[in-house]
Amino acid sequence: MNPFTIKAPLLPNVILSRAKDPREGACVLGSFAPLRMTEYLFLFILWCATAFAAEIPPDLFAYDKSAPLHVQEAGREPRGAALVRDLTFTPAGKPVKAYLVSPATGSGPHAAILYVHWLGDPKTTNRTQFLDEAVALAGRGVVSLLVEGMWAEPGWYKNRIPEEDHAHAIHQVIELRRAMDLLLAQPGIDPTRVALVGHDFGAMYGMMAEALDRRAKTCVFMAPTPHFVDWFLFRQQPKDLESYKAQLATIDPVLFVGKLAPAPVFFQFASRDFYVTAEEAAEFYAAAGPRKQMATYDADHGLHPPEVAADRVAWLVRDLGLKP
Repeated sequence: MNPFTIKAPLLPNVILSRAKDPREGACVLGSFAPLRMTEYLFLFILWCATAFAAEIPPDLFAYDKSAPLHVQEAGREPRGAALVRDLTFTPAGKPVKAYLVSPATGSGPHAAILYVHWLGDPKTTNRTQFLDEAVALAGRGVVSLLVEGMWAEPGWYKNRIPEEDHAHAIHQVIELRRAMDLLLAQPGIDPTRVALVGHDFGAMYGMMAEALDRRAKTCVFMAPTPHFVDWFLFRQQPKDLESYKAQLATIDPVLFVGKLAPAPVFFQFASRDFYVTAEEAAEFYAAAGPRKQMATYDADHGLHPPEVAADRVAWLVRDLGLKP
């Protein structure tokens, strides 16, 4: 059975699949196991509880949609069927680097993808992480925007001031909302075929931004963790730990993921991930809306095996209706 077409017999367009738990034995790369209806009902109840447990004040992430983005193009380069533009734009006070990748020919309508990178290998902790994928998808008619997060700055993690993490998280979400503004403002974009792809922090902040706007029609999240404190306490400690935890808990990514519904969500996790446990992955999956899928790969947090990219592209091709 094609893992991307498992459907519920009574609930049309609901994906009922999950990755095999690596604790149950070796998982097969890129394979999926169907959920039993009892499991689905249990997860649906958990999703409802999470989705309505906390309402996020919309004005917390408010921004001026009419403010100019001050887009500057530093250069452009043809790559096969794609045109790669080296940009900076100013979403919320500070210039942000980005690549805009579009088909070299054709006026659309085009599908669109916003890519947000991870914090990991310094070589790819930036807008280059998904560049090859975006170039390949341009040949299928996709316009992609690849933006840099605040963690692209060298030394960002070790130089953080914990008491500022909450404010910086809000600022980052606003920057990603403005990035989606920029992407959708490109000529020939089909607003019904928009996706978000994020890895690590890119997945976490990306899902927060899209939960507020719900402009992405499908999402792929790679190795996120449900709570900011899962990662923010590895190094420097806040002066008041309990107050710090309480403040960040009000904007934890797990509170947002259920609000992406009805957009389908594809989670990609790793069985040898030091930073995301199987329990944390399961918590995220349970909190997501009913149209979801999850795969666990024999990989570390970087999710480098080619099967990961192949499954992600297959998901995007299907959900965005891309050319074969």
